[in-house]
Formats: sequence, structure tokens, C-alpha cells
Amino acid sequence: MTQVDFYILQNEQPGARPLFTCRLTEKAFKQGHRVYINTASGQQLQQLDELLWTFRDGSFLPHAVYDAGTSETPPILLGHAVEPEGPTDVLVNLSSELPSFFSRFSRVAELVGGDADQLDAARERYRFYKDRGYTLNTHNL
Repeated sequence: MTQVDFYILQNEQPGARPLFTCRLTEKAFKQGHRVYINTASGQQLQQLDELLWTFRDGSFLPHAVYDAGTSETPPILLGHAVEPEGPTDVLVNLSSELPSFFSRFSRVAELVGGDADQLDAARERYRFYKDRGYTLNTHNL
């Protein structure tokens, strides 16, 4: 069954959530996981696509924007409102909506910013997961 981790960011700086996304993705990649980052918007997708190359000196995270027509995929994919095909085992959800395809992943990381709207949406997702018996962990950062 899917394990769900909520990462609650106390830092409300605009760049805190994207940077944490990169660090968490890097950690999962180094542990051998294949990651799909579900963004909240096309703009956020473009921002992360650039940031994954530059967030830290010397970092290299092989990634691409998900394209259903491509047969070869790097270990890190980014997408917005689309379910990826192929093998991925970690979902990083940046959307306030719960993706319908979340249960195909062995782990889900819900990254929640500190503003009230994000916290309210995260509480709803938390209740959804809890009501269905998923293993939940919360990390206050």
C-alpha cells in the first residue's frame, strides 16, 4: 500500500517550496527511486524544470518534462495534470488537488507551504488518505 508523507514547510519565503522539492527529489534519486513531480501549474513546471539544473552548485538531476510519446525517460519526470506512463515509484505532489493516479506509487510526498490555503487543502488530502487507511507521516520543517 502507498505510504504518504506530508512535509509542512514553516518557511513562507516564495522560493522555499521549490528548493525543498529539489532537495527531496535529489535524495530520492540518490536512493535509486524514479520520481514523478506533479506540479500545480504549467508555470510551476517550467520553474522546477530550470531549478532542478541550478538549485545547487554541482548538482545533476537527470530530468525531463513528461511526454507521452517518448519511450526513453530519465529517472525524474515533471508533469502537470497528466498521469505518467512507465515505471515511477515516488510521487511528489505540489498540487492542492489529489491526483487520481496517486495509488500506483509506493510513496507519495505531499509538499505543503505555510499559507492558509495550502494548509486547508492539505488537511483535506490528509483526511482522504486517513479515511482510506493509508500509512501517513507528517514532517514539520
